[in-house]
Amino acid sequence: MTHKPSHLPERLALLSDLNAAQYLTEGLLAGKEDVPAIALNKVSEPMSGDDARAALHPVRDLVDDTMHAYRDAKVTQADAWLATRLHATLRLSRREAADRKLWNYLALGVAPDYVVWRHMSEPKEGKTPQVAATRFRGAHYTQAFARLWWAAELFRNGSDYSPVVAACTNQDMLNTALRLDAIDHRPTALAMVRLLERGTVSTGRDVNALARAVNTSAATLMYDVIAPDVIRDAGPLREWIDAAESAPAVPRRMLPEGPDEEQAPDDSVEALADYFAELFADAPVRGKEAAEESSV
Repeated sequence: MTHKPSHLPERLALLSDLNAAQYLTEGLLAGKEDVPAIALNKVSEPMSGDDARAALHPVRDLVDDTMHAYRDAKVTQADAWLATRLHATLRLSRREAADRKLWNYLALGVAPDYVVWRHMSEPKEGKTPQVAATRFRGAHYTQAFARLWWAAELFRNGSDYSPVVAACTNQDMLNTALRLDAIDHRPTALAMVRLLERGTVSTGRDVNALARAVNTSAATLMYDVIAPDVIRDAGPLREWIDAAESAPAVPRRMLPEGPDEEQAPDDSVEALADYFAELFADAPVRGKEAAEESSV
């Protein structure tokens, strides 16, 4: 299997899509080769400034702890644990997190072994297991680390990461819901999580059907009008980011805390949860009719 990089600098860096592409070899995607760490770091761009957020080893330590803690579990169970702690460790603004070069570097320069461990495909007859290249270099909803950070950002409720944990229990909340523009509206994202918590939706097919219904309805109904969010104050986020200079390592046994922002109005979340439940009741779920017929 692919190993931890032999050379790890003190600080994170940025790796362009073009430079990342040259390291996405068949051997790496098959988990049989290592990334040439020294060569990769020579073509990476140093991060500007000298603040604590760019320290590499806290991120690498999280990866090591993740793979150790979930070594005997189903690898998908690691997502909730790592997503919350990665977000609380990096303390990025959304503008910073939109830079794919950071995620490229995390995947190839910091933890290619994690990407292989987490995203290696299941063995199938006639097909060699491999990792999709988009897990190393891809969109925010597929790239191994970007998907976790954005899940934590979009599903957290102020400083409370517990909705993130709930969202990450269903892979299709990450694979499908993260693609929706509508979940940039906090009550929408939290209402979808609430249906998971209620048990209204449970399977991946349920979540996919719900996501389609929410997305279709968003074309004609403005969720931010019927379920308004509070006006977001940039101050708490800025203070949280600045506090990284003196913040201890994120806790391993309890959830970390995010920026001390005002939470989304619960009335708005409840209103949308009830509305989405009605949408879901009429939504076509693949395989649902066959299952109902077989139980009769």
